[in-house]
Amino acid sequence: MTPRKLTRQDLREAAEKYKNWGKWGPADEIGTLNYTRPEDIVAAARLVRKGRVISLALNFDNTGPQGAKSKYPALGRINPVHTMLRTGTDAYSGVLDHRGIRAADDMVVMPLQCGTQWDGQKCGIEKTKNRMVGRGVFLDVARALGKKWLDDGYAITCADLDRTAKAQNVEVRRGDFVVVRTGQMEAKLEAGSWDGYPGGDAPGFSFETLEWIQRTELAALASDTWGCEVRPNESEQGINQPWHWITIPMMGMTMGEIFYLKELGEDCAADKVYEFAD
Repeated sequence: MTPRKLTRQDLREAAEKYKNWGKWGPADEIGTLNYTRPEDIVAAARLVRKGRVISLALNFDNTGPQGAKSKYPALGRINPVHTMLRTGTDAYSGVLDHRGIRAADDMVVMPLQCGTQWDGQKCGIEKTKNRMVGRGVFLDVARALGKKWLDDGYAITCADLDRTAKAQNVEVRRGDFVVVRTGQMEAKLEAGSWDGYPGGDAPGFSFETLEWIQRTELAALASDTWGCEVRPNESEQGINQPWHWITIPMMGMTMGEIFYLKELGEDCAADKVYEFAD
């Protein structure tokens, strides 16, 4: 049976059910990041055992996913453009000798959502810059379901998230930074093409996971897809990215998108440790 499509009334009801407005006072601008307390950060620091650091970011260069083909209308985003203002040749020729310096200089032009990024409320990074630290929990949903990567259009449910945590013997606690692997990015990298990735169909969070987010009281949630939630969306025509409508403006959740998780996934699978300082 075809699932019923989400309507605007469903979104209105979800907005009332899950909104955190006023929960942390009238002047609050960081939302669910409030769930992480100083003692949680201290506890997270104690998780360090090997001292290994794993980056979850793509390189900000011209090989990123923007501009790839998609069956959906393009958003006009581009990959970072790197431009040299002065090169080593300029330095050698003495262009800045009148300033007493010889140097190369460059700049990067890029949309703020062109690569690995945190998406969130309008407040901006200046409000969250000293709050993005705590206990990280990695949920490898694809591996827990016995797949190399999840199929496009697969909607991750609350049961999938709980099952993954149980299989990995890890508990999601208040104030955690949760990172979820679908494997979609790895599928694109293995294929040698980003086609279908930016704004295309993807595995991702089902609308029902709003309940899981509320129940776990997580600080932030990230994944390896372009937009975290399942695509095609579970909503009727005219409603794009309904999960975003609730998570960001109503719940105040910080959301990570386009995270590179292959190395982290392999490391966690090898030592069976799925929690870390983040």
